[in-house]
Amino acid sequence: MKLAIVTHAEHPELDGSVPDLLPRFMRHDPIVEAFRPRLYEVYPDFQLWAVDRDRRRTVAYGCTLPVGWNGEPEPRGLDWALSSGAEGEPSALCAVVAGVVPEYRGTGVSEALLDRMATIAAGHGLETLVAPVRPTWKARYPLTPIERYVAWRRGDGLPYDPWLRTHERLGAELLAPAPRSLTIAGSRQEWEEWTELTFPEDGDYVVPGALAPVHFAGGKGIYVEPAVWMAFHTG
Repeated sequence: MKLAIVTHAEHPELDGSVPDLLPRFMRHDPIVEAFRPRLYEVYPDFQLWAVDRDRRRTVAYGCTLPVGWNGEPEPRGLDWALSSGAEGEPSALCAVVAGVVPEYRGTGVSEALLDRMATIAAGHGLETLVAPVRPTWKARYPLTPIERYVAWRRGDGLPYDPWLRTHERLGAELLAPAPRSLTIAGSRQEWEEWTELTFPEDGDYVVPGALAPVHFAGGKGIYVEPAVWMAFHTG
């Protein structure tokens, strides 16, 4: 495979060329929903597309933006990066989301994206690349608190979670969980539409693709998604 990593500024026509890789309900965090267009309009040099040149196919994407980072892991994770972080004086580059189409996972595309992100950070004089990482396998253990999940290690000492493991192998430091990285609220009807499930009574529900249970009360469902802050030093 001949892989090319290009920016949105170079190839804006690639927007929409990767299928939606996240659960449908993930589209409905209000901060993410409001900020997403700005990523491509205001920060096109910081958005990446990975293209399989042999097959002329877009196989991955990565979104970043400069943030005012004081070195402290923010509990609100992604929501912080797209609100307070984006308003601060830039001191770090924050990777806010990345996705690889399933058949290309494990082929080195993720590593290439992270490497390019670090290069972009260094090129803009930002000595740190940070990320509120969405751990890939946490959805398999939605009832396990994120604080315990991040402590799981394999026999070789590396994280159990493959996406956290990729970051650590490339030199990232695991800082701390972001227990409230996203908050998605919707009516019972909306959640049933988003998930194609039925929620007949109040309580906690395990939803496919969710990293934690969705809590229903009074006809409203609230999902609070955790993430894990990781940091690379590029300087």
